[in-house]
Amino acid sequence: MKQEQTASVMIVSTTDKALGFFQKILPKDQFYPLTWVHSAGEAQRELINRSVDIVVINAPLTDEMGTELAIELAHSNSCGVMMMVKNDVYEQVSYKVEEYGVLTLPRPCTAQQAFQTMKLLLATQQRLRALEQKTASLEEKMKEIRLVNRAKGLLMDNLKFTEQEAHRYIEKAAMDNCKKKSEIAQNIINTYGKY
Repeated sequence: MKQEQTASVMIVSTTDKALGFFQKILPKDQFYPLTWVHSAGEAQRELINRSVDIVVINAPLTDEMGTELAIELAHSNSCGVMMMVKNDVYEQVSYKVEEYGVLTLPRPCTAQQAFQTMKLLLATQQRLRALEQKTASLEEKMKEIRLVNRAKGLLMDNLKFTEQEAHRYIEKAAMDNCKKKSEIAQNIINTYGKY
């Protein structure tokens, strides 16, 4: 069975009312810790030193509406971002931020609506992080393939190996030395790439 991790949440709100609301509806075994900051500037300073999984912006803020912060966070961080806005500006704000992946929730809202939106945001973030890890793994594999191909070319040019012999040489050296093929390839490049 999959072990669930807790998601850290930052509430950005001029009043502590939003913090109290989320403290009541979010189970600590799924959403912890909950922190509270008063402004966009304070949120940006806090996020320099640490990361959070979800940021909830209760707009408007004292130093801006909150849309600029939401767009910046969605663009530059891997956290999920949700904005809570008054019902009369919901359509306008939602239209402005939705293309950046920011979820918007009209106020007033029920506890169930807020909780479901937070769960959706969390599920989306977990899926995005898994895709980011997969992409990083694929990029590492592509880097290794490029290194090995370059090393094979150098072995073929300098030692007159066939492509098969060069490939076999790198694989065998990796196994014999308990190293990755990319390490062996880099050693070959360092040795023969200078000439």
